[in-house]
Amino acid sequence: MMKLSVFLLMLLMETCSASTYQENLAIQGKATQSSLYWTADADKAIDGSRVPTWVGGSCSHTANDLEPWWRLALPKTHKVFSVKITNRNEVPGRLNGSEIRIGDSLVNNGADNPRFAVITSIPAGETVDFQVPNGMDGRYVYISILGRKEYLSLCEVEVYGYPPTEENLALQGKATQSSLYGAADANKAIDGSRAPVWADGSCSHTANELDPWWRLALPKTHKVFSVKITNRNEVPDRLNGAEIRIGDSLVNNGADNPRFAVITSIPAGETAEFEVADGMDGRYVYIGIPERHEWLTLCEVEVFGSALD
Repeated sequence: MMKLSVFLLMLLMETCSASTYQENLAIQGKATQSSLYWTADADKAIDGSRVPTWVGGSCSHTANDLEPWWRLALPKTHKVFSVKITNRNEVPGRLNGSEIRIGDSLVNNGADNPRFAVITSIPAGETVDFQVPNGMDGRYVYISILGRKEYLSLCEVEVYGYPPTEENLALQGKATQSSLYGAADANKAIDGSRAPVWADGSCSHTANELDPWWRLALPKTHKVFSVKITNRNEVPDRLNGAEIRIGDSLVNNGADNPRFAVITSIPAGETAEFEVADGMDGRYVYIGIPERHEWLTLCEVEVFGSALD
């Protein structure tokens, strides 16, 4: 009986995983593109139809731009394994040499995210599946034609993958910081948004002070394996040399807890992951810039780990 139960559980997990992977995530998202030709807006490429002809009215289309692009924003970050693209029937060569990029950055409209695949060619009116076996994490799917003026037309873009399996513990916590600049309080860094631009209002910010710090208090002690930090787009160097500390002490505002990592640098607007293979125990996540006057600004802090019994 026990063996049968285990078998049924494994079968259910496999079925759920397959079902999740087979769902076209693109239909949940919103699309935009570098320009508009006629009424062929970006969302035409995620309308659920693979009709590959222009008269079918189901293809997106930009103007004749230098390096035209199309971008899909999913509701949240996913691990993407497959992107299927349906090419237009009448002018299939236009997509030749374009590339697919996936990530969480909107810097350069998404063109700075890691490359997922290069589209050598797709036959007229056909659908081709581009895959990365281990998947790539990202909320944005960016498709662009490089190095030339061209029309970018996509008759359907489908995206398949899994939602993140890890829970961002930071969303359960409360944050504080050494001082306040404007209305950019500490909790802006744990609002669930990686928007890296100051004008978006999603970054924390201290005053310009000696040894500024930011601290997250989780509801209880966890074994922390990973901390992801999204840097502000406009002033990325401010975080250089900052350190992450994790522990259960509030002595010196948390700065006396063990060091988890040192932030050498994080590119503008990007998210960097800092990991400790065996994890570190702590309720408090402290980020501070030691031994200099500086503003400390964080556009998102995500914490991943497991609760201690």
